Order: sequence, then structure tokens, then C-alpha cells
Amino acid sequence: MNQNQDILLEVRNLAKHFSAREGVFGRSIVRAVDGVSFCIRRGSSLGLVGESGSGKTTVGRTVLGLHRRTAGEVLFNNIDIHALKAEQLRTLRPHFQLVFQDPMGSLNPRVRVGDAIGEALLEHKRARADDVRDKVLEVMQICGLAPEHYARYPHEFSGGQRQRIGIARAIALKPELIVADEPVSALDVSIQAQIINLFSDLKEHQGVTFLFISHDLAVVEHLCDDIAVMYLGQIVEMASKEQLFSQPRHPYTQGLLSAIPIADPDQRRSRIILKGEQPNPANPPTGCRFHPRCSFVSEKCVKTAPELRTLPDGHQVRCHLA
Repeated sequence: MNQNQDILLEVRNLAKHFSAREGVFGRSIVRAVDGVSFCIRRGSSLGLVGESGSGKTTVGRTVLGLHRRTAGEVLFNNIDIHALKAEQLRTLRPHFQLVFQDPMGSLNPRVRVGDAIGEALLEHKRARADDVRDKVLEVMQICGLAPEHYARYPHEFSGGQRQRIGIARAIALKPELIVADEPVSALDVSIQAQIINLFSDLKEHQGVTFLFISHDLAVVEHLCDDIAVMYLGQIVEMASKEQLFSQPRHPYTQGLLSAIPIADPDQRRSRIILKGEQPNPANPPTGCRFHPRCSFVSEKCVKTAPELRTLPDGHQVRCHLA
């Protein structure tokens, strides 16, 4: 990845473990996130991809302080947000916002859309009561919503429109960072394209920085500058979009890319079928966590856990074969 000094978000060795009940008396530790590090340059976007259960959403929520870290640091503008007191964190919250996967679940069905978008502006004193409507209408226009939508309720909108409402609510405070957690996975393909284009406009014209969480590499390709691939709580590969798509180094990434539908038969990759399922994060495999599903597994993979190494071209990969 091309690095410079203008880093908005830096995550260092982040870990988040949960305690889970096993049987009647036993308990186990679920290592949902286990030593994740990355940084995002101001005005750029990082895609965090992987299967369900890989720890992507936990990373996003821990980055925003919605989960308390087990270990590591989350530096936003060089401020460790997990070291802040509650009131200090509340003051900082307008600078980073979350767009949810389920827009309907994030909206109060009894609150009109305009009031839902304007609520944070009033709460954080970013607008007075007499001018909040104008500010909300301005944000709604940016997100492709009409003025007459202001007084309607969430159930009166389609899924794509509700996601636009969620995005409008997120950008109303003019945040520097947006964490978008599977924001298009529940939408039709044509609506997905509209939302992705909206994110691209926000990035280009508003200078918003994105952490875009998705299981779909094809979606991430359209929006993100860099991509990090997660597997069982760890990043196994990270590179620029161009590097990752043209020369994937990790067998897991190669399998994910081979599953992307491509219309042109001359450009299709040979399909790689990943055997088995992702292991239980409460009991991860020894050595390389991917080795039970890898076609290139060796004795070293079973015994020794690989480090995330940076190659001469900036490509980062966690694999003994790379």
C-alpha cells in the first residue's frame, strides 16, 4: 500500500475477544478479532472483506468505540479513542459515523425521516432549531431524496431509499470517517449501483474517508483504493485494489476472486472451491488458520503461524508460500 503521513485512521494490533458459554458450566474465549493492523489515508477508502464470521463487523464496531477493545490501539487523528473518557468520546463522535446493513432496523418507525436526520444536528449543537430543516433538506438533496420525503415515515420508502436516509443521517454531521457495514448487501443490484455511486460522490466531492465492510469483492472493487482480506479474525492479505485483483498472493483471496461472476468468458478465472467451512473462532487451528481449507498446505503451515509480511512492492500477505 502506498503510505504517506496524512493518516486519518490507524489501527494497531487490535484485538476483541468475547466470552462464550460452553455447556452448563464451561466458558470459552471467542477471538473475533486477533491482532488486526491497518491505516486509512485521509480522503481514501479501505475495503474490509471476508466470509461471514471473519470478524469484519467486529473490527468496524471496535474502531468506532461501540465495542471496547481487548488489546491494541485505534488512533483517529492520532487520538486513541479507547483511552478517552465517555464525555471526551461523545465530543469526538460527530467526526466518525456508521452506516448500517439494515436501514429499516436503524430507523425509528415512529419518527419522520426529516426529524431522524436532524436529531444528531440538534444533539451535537451543529444547528439551531430554526434552521435545522434547511440543513436537513440540503443533506437529503445530496443523497438523492426529495423535499417531500421530509415528513414521511420509514415504512413509506423502498429499501434503497431507506439506505439513502441512513447515509443522509450519517453525513449530516459532516464526518471525516464513515464506517459502512455491508450497506448494499440487502439491496437489488441496480439499487446497489446507485448507493455505490453515492458513496463515490461523497468521497470525491465531500472528502469523506471510508472503511467499507463487505463480503463481496466485486462491490468493493468499485469504491475502494485499498483492500484488506480477513479470515478468522486476522488480516491475511492487504494491498492496493489494482495489486490485489491482478496478483492475489493468499490462497484464500484467490478463492474469493475466483467466485466473482464475470460476463466475458475470456476474462474468467478458474474456479477455486474452498473445502470445508470456516473453523470456530473459539478454537482456531494451530499454525496457519487457513490450513484446514488450503490446497497447498504443508507441514510448516500446520505447525507454524505465518506473520503478515510486507513484500517489496508493498503487498502484505500472511502465508508461508508468498
